[in-house]
Amino acid sequence: MVEQQNLDYLREEMQNITNQIIKLVNDRMEVAKKIGNIKQQLKIEIEDEKVEHEIKKTVLKLTKDIGMDVEFSGRLLNLLLSESVKLQNVQNTSNKSSTHIAIFMKAKELEKTGKKIIHMEVGEPDYPPPLKVKEELAKIYDNKRYHYTEISGLPQLRQAISQKFSNIVPEQVLVTPGGRFAVFCAICSLLKSGDELINIEPSWPAYKECADFIGAKTRVLKTTLEDKWVPQLKMLENLININTKMIIINYPNNPTGKILDSQLLEKIVSIAREYNLFILSDEVYSDYSFGKYNSILDYQYDKSIMVSSFSKTYGMTGFRVGYGIGNNSIISQMRKVQATSITSVAEPMQYSALGAIGNDIQGNIDSIQSRINLICKRLQQMKTEFIVPNGAMYVFPKILAKNYSDDISLVYDLLEHGVAIAPGSGFGNSYKKFIRISACQSSKLLNNGLDILEKYLK
Repeated sequence: MVEQQNLDYLREEMQNITNQIIKLVNDRMEVAKKIGNIKQQLKIEIEDEKVEHEIKKTVLKLTKDIGMDVEFSGRLLNLLLSESVKLQNVQNTSNKSSTHIAIFMKAKELEKTGKKIIHMEVGEPDYPPPLKVKEELAKIYDNKRYHYTEISGLPQLRQAISQKFSNIVPEQVLVTPGGRFAVFCAICSLLKSGDELINIEPSWPAYKECADFIGAKTRVLKTTLEDKWVPQLKMLENLININTKMIIINYPNNPTGKILDSQLLEKIVSIAREYNLFILSDEVYSDYSFGKYNSILDYQYDKSIMVSSFSKTYGMTGFRVGYGIGNNSIISQMRKVQATSITSVAEPMQYSALGAIGNDIQGNIDSIQSRINLICKRLQQMKTEFIVPNGAMYVFPKILAKNYSDDISLVYDLLEHGVAIAPGSGFGNSYKKFIRISACQSSKLLNNGLDILEKYLK
């Protein structure tokens, strides 16, 4: 009887505490709104890493003083911080930003009205897949290759992919619908709500989008044009705390074309080892390396995941075939996400990818490098600031036009005049003075588009 009374009392006490927590969270959100209003008036960024770091340090001390689980309190705090940022972003109507995909979709809408657009905003090669892919597609129906496959992908395709890399076996390969889904599977399976990952910017926005989807917190390591887009390792270590679970790297980089030297990459791997962190390495552009390139797989770090795709290398963006490589435990977890969401990649597309492997792609690489050289030459004539890429498909110049205060204004002006380029702010809030130019069109079209860009920069 006494135990039942105690239980009832404790349940009531828990309910009262829960109600107080909800009320306090609501009070916090109201304060966040007021802060958002002031930030909008001052025209300053919503997210402030320095302020968040101070809050986290204070909470960490309190957590230790009261004997609470430090990792749990950190995850809880990250959820509160993320909700505050979302709330302030909704309020902030002056927060102009857009991604390359948004510009691409807007360009497609304009094309439906009959307007001619030069597409320099997306990384979609203008050359076709190898002829072997066409042959495979022609045989698919007669050979009845239109069924479910193993979740991880066709054994022969995984075998062919694994043979591209030393010390990799087919069981370490997961075939996914594009490289983006391999990124999604890795983040969703290895992180949970409130965990943190470190992202090196400027970067492809999908990493943060995937983290936001599961409620993970993205910590940003910013690189600069002045530092030639080289990440500072001391800054990287300063971002690591008990809730950090993953570092994301992308080299050759989208959008800068930067490739890290092997010594710096090795130091990043050493930091990950020291803090027991996953490394997710997006190597979709690895075949477009115009100098020495090292894969994360070269370092044999057990907590690394390499992601790649057939989209860029073979001009197969619409086929949606990518893959992830990791140890058996990692791939097993990623496979669960794929099994739950899509079962497997379409069998016809997998056989098409199998047909692509082994084809000579040097012509594609030479074509992209030649076009990048053309873009760089034209940008030098326009007196813009940029670092010459040593990989990927893009150039990332800084806007020096006095008549444009940000990238969005320039991008939409150019779009109205038949040229689509990607705004730099789509790759990080610190890059509103930049644009990304894709080298995926013919030299003639690129020259025409750059003529229009030059006019507006003047």
